[in-house]
Amino acid sequence: MKKLKDIIKCDFDIEICGITDDSRLVRDGYLFVATKGFNVDHYDFIDKAIENGCSFVICDREININFPHMIVENINDLFYELCRKFYDLNFDEFNFIGITGTDGKTTTASIVKKLIGDAAYIGTNGLLVVDKHFSTSNTTPCVSELYKDLKTISDNSCSNVVMEVSSEALLHDRVKNLKYKIVGFTNITEDHLNVHKTFENYRACKLKLLDLVEEDGIVIVNGDDNNLSNIECNNKYSFGFSEVNDYIISDVVYEKDKTLITINDSINNNFIKLESPLIGKYNVYNVVMAYLIGFYFGIDKEVLRKRISEIGVIDGRCERLDFGQNFEIILDYAHTTNGIKNILSTFQNKYNRIITVTGCAGGREKEKRREIGHIVMSLSDISVFTMDDPRYESVDDIINQMVGDEKDYVRITERVMAIHYALSIAEPNDVVLILGKGRDNYMAIRDKKIDYCDYDVICKYMNREM
Repeated sequence: MKKLKDIIKCDFDIEICGITDDSRLVRDGYLFVATKGFNVDHYDFIDKAIENGCSFVICDREININFPHMIVENINDLFYELCRKFYDLNFDEFNFIGITGTDGKTTTASIVKKLIGDAAYIGTNGLLVVDKHFSTSNTTPCVSELYKDLKTISDNSCSNVVMEVSSEALLHDRVKNLKYKIVGFTNITEDHLNVHKTFENYRACKLKLLDLVEEDGIVIVNGDDNNLSNIECNNKYSFGFSEVNDYIISDVVYEKDKTLITINDSINNNFIKLESPLIGKYNVYNVVMAYLIGFYFGIDKEVLRKRISEIGVIDGRCERLDFGQNFEIILDYAHTTNGIKNILSTFQNKYNRIITVTGCAGGREKEKRREIGHIVMSLSDISVFTMDDPRYESVDDIINQMVGDEKDYVRITERVMAIHYALSIAEPNDVVLILGKGRDNYMAIRDKKIDYCDYDVICKYMNREM
């Protein structure tokens, strides 16, 4: 609880217990700040905020309601400052590490957290601090939620923060007041064009993260990505298989349960050898980036090598699920063209059959659906298409767009039944890939998030069967 006059100069002796600019998040006693969003003017939702129980409204023009409020200028900038004051934040106490890219953010950030040890994590998997886990609404939360998360991190005496930084967060300036000690760019491929309209806009938005790097901060980039290799900034280090990189991945040995990686450090003229339990070429990039971030953060090389060998399972990211069955079950969040191609390619020629369960989200990049469907059917022996956050769209319509005129696939719109089917037909030495949702704990149907989790569905079915 805070007095309003403690966070803004005013004569109102009102106690507030929370702050937000999203009327849907307002609770009794909240301060509602009617900011101007990218597509939405939150002034239009003042009535809803009042209905939901707010105690006070700050806006940039008069309202025709007899309700406690004040009018200010530069409301968006003020909102950041009010959130900072409400949560008593001093950004200088944090060491921020930001990771962005189309694919690989979650895996890389999760590895970095494990390498640093005493670091908090904010991203797709929620807020992780010490041994506590909190859910979040977005990969990079909205400003008021993000600042609340930082308060939780500070209260737990943690200063190192590893963040996934989404393109939408950069577009909406959610992280504009943060300065990053290290940032990493995993890759940039076409995604979220429903928001950014063009790939050029999307790439430009990702690169906005460069403006938020500390003066002496470090930038790590995947130099094999043509959309990243030419960016110019201070203290940039590139890595990849190409010999033009600063850190050259010179040799990779893929074994059944681990990957051996050799890196030619052209800066220091030596070799780095890593052993990772994660499989797939795409995970080589994730591991190497995480190693370099840890190295430039100041972690000892031998400590890094040991911790990488002990990474363990990353929830919902190429996660092997073992119930004693005679086939493999892999749970993965892959939902982009590049992500799906990467994971399916990883399992080629290693199993009797690849059985894939996936779908496409509603309200997102309809033009990509046919390409995704083609990749799945080309690289799988059995393709099962189902729902994946359909929102306001028909699941059947989405699947129709994915499969086109193809006939060799299975359509099961109900995702639980699709997963059950895939598991029921699996034979010895098959691999069942369940893609798209990872460890998400909801299914987005119309404007609601319904409790749902692929992992729980798989566990319930397999424990019953076994």
